[in-house]
Amino acid sequence: MHVLVVGGAGYIGSHAVKMLREAGHSPVVVDNLARGHREAVPSDVPFYQVSASDGDELRNIFKKHAIECVMHFAALAYVGESVENPLMYYENNVAATIKLLQAMASAGVEKFVFSSTCATYGEPATIPITEDTPQKPINPYGRSKLMVEKILADHAASHSQFAYAALRYFNVAGASRDSTLGEDHRPETHLIPSILLTLLGQRDNFVVFGTDYPTPDGTCIRDYIHVEDLCAAHILVMERLRPGKPLIYNLGIGRGYSVKEVIDAVHHVTGRMVPVTYGPRRAGDPAVLYADATKIHKELGWKPEVTNIEEIVETAWRWHSKHPAGYAS
Repeated sequence: MHVLVVGGAGYIGSHAVKMLREAGHSPVVVDNLARGHREAVPSDVPFYQVSASDGDELRNIFKKHAIECVMHFAALAYVGESVENPLMYYENNVAATIKLLQAMASAGVEKFVFSSTCATYGEPATIPITEDTPQKPINPYGRSKLMVEKILADHAASHSQFAYAALRYFNVAGASRDSTLGEDHRPETHLIPSILLTLLGQRDNFVVFGTDYPTPDGTCIRDYIHVEDLCAAHILVMERLRPGKPLIYNLGIGRGYSVKEVIDAVHHVTGRMVPVTYGPRRAGDPAVLYADATKIHKELGWKPEVTNIEEIVETAWRWHSKHPAGYAS
């Protein structure tokens, strides 16, 4: 299948491009490089430095490459930044997606896989989180993703041939197991790479926010899904898209690891002690969040292959060790 990967130079998008090729598909990448890395896209994959909101350019790309499906990863995803600058998030995550959908409709491209998030659930009353858990996002980032989910449902209701999926991620982590791709955000806020960058001397210490949560060791618990398992789910879902049957799934491993457990895993994998300091809780950080991903397993047969936190950390450490300055290395 000819697949347009929007945001294909980013962390998850670049892994999706790699795995699409391995699965026999033909990816084409669109990325404005505001936060992506050109080095993450193979030189022989068609690449366009184009915004997702540039309808004219997108229509030309759809036609030139006979695009059949769009995977949409091009979103801003920093919660704190979304609170500070909500209009930027609604413009990039919502308005640009509308432009993308309009370009698809005019070009007759009817398959769409959307990168959503567990942030649409907010602070759920019950754990684990199922797809039926009420969606009550507590920040503009989560709200922007939920808005797009609702837009997709409305668009599908008015276009009988449109087929889509919305995949609600939990904490995506790790790097490709062959160490060719990894995680390089500027700034880096994700837990595992933040700890590893501390070990590589790029930060003085790693700060644990809150040690008094009602969890076994007092630190927050989260569900970490390996990036390659996540992308494998995207490809499986893409191949099952059918009009009138939206595919809405949680993507997680179905259990959580605490911040201290992740720090211990880093110590075991690297053999190095992590310099840690402790700070107060951050506002809005729930104690425990992890997925119930039973639905996608029952309906499509997908299961994560990597569920051990040390194995996830090991893939990340191999990449960061080889790329201490990220793709600039």
